[in-house]
Amino acid sequence: MGILKESFGRLADGTEIFKYTLKNTFGASVEIITLGGAIRALRVPDRNGALDDVVCGYDTPQEYLDGDQCQGALIGRFANRIKGGKFTLNGREYTLPKNDGENSLHGGFNGFGRKVWTASPVEGKHADSLVMRLTSPDGEEGYPGNLEMKVTYTFDEVNRLSIEYEAKCDADTVCNFTNHAYFNLAGYASCDVKDHIIWMAASHITETDDQLIPTGRLIPVKNTEYELRKPVPLTGMFDDNFVLRTSGRDFRKPRFVCEVSEPSSGRRVRVYTTLPGLQLYCGVMMDGGIPFKGGRPSFKHCAFCLETQRWPDSPNHPNFTDCTLRKGETFRSKTVYEFDAK
Repeated sequence: MGILKESFGRLADGTEIFKYTLKNTFGASVEIITLGGAIRALRVPDRNGALDDVVCGYDTPQEYLDGDQCQGALIGRFANRIKGGKFTLNGREYTLPKNDGENSLHGGFNGFGRKVWTASPVEGKHADSLVMRLTSPDGEEGYPGNLEMKVTYTFDEVNRLSIEYEAKCDADTVCNFTNHAYFNLAGYASCDVKDHIIWMAASHITETDDQLIPTGRLIPVKNTEYELRKPVPLTGMFDDNFVLRTSGRDFRKPRFVCEVSEPSSGRRVRVYTTLPGLQLYCGVMMDGGIPFKGGRPSFKHCAFCLETQRWPDSPNHPNFTDCTLRKGETFRSKTVYEFDAK
């Protein structure tokens, strides 16, 4: 095990961005940068032991700022969409930036994915961790309260990448956190992901309108394109929140909710989470504007995201998962991405 710290360049204002590489004794590794707390690379073996990078990303800090796809970033204060850029809490209406048409998306124009986080490496015997911290002041992007955010990345000897989220606020607020890594298990420089096979433990999705805003209804996946409870090719152009099974589960421990595999390499990722939703996104809005690492072009369906989360627009739907963080309370969640090869 070991952690390597390197410079990843500077922003236009001179702020230096650092890259941390967590590497296990078998050669697998994950790269995390302090800009956006983003996962820049993740190298895991195929069935023959050959390592390849299965996460999309960029070569410079400025490309992360110029890109509009939140590549690998930590998302907050509120992941996904909030209708009309408004919500009401304790009888008061709050107004948020409209950075997605008439709606607010992923925390606004300057969400957590565009912030510079502080990082503290922690080396361990069987796993190494990187602790990321960020303070979001009262009123930033319209959200109430001074919020203290802590995210811990841990990478272990069996190629498990865990992400633990912890948040506290000095006032009642709303929050929803996720990571926006884009995966291609054949290697990020490969072609599209339509040959990947997906399974997900979700019996419903949150129905959305033409702006991808939830209507408030939960729609059964049975006999629809969203039926992923049996393994199927990842050919759909998904950008949907799946309602994860929760009955009889211990919310203190992540539960197995999703698996994606890639036949040619044998690579597989299994997802465990304590959260009630998973946004499956297949890059339907990728426009090829900024090439990935090494000049590799981006295009629709070249990667997929597995964004564990509370449900989108929850502040405006009393029947959805509660996203309120009360003053004095601590929000905690955990998601694990477990990689192996068949």
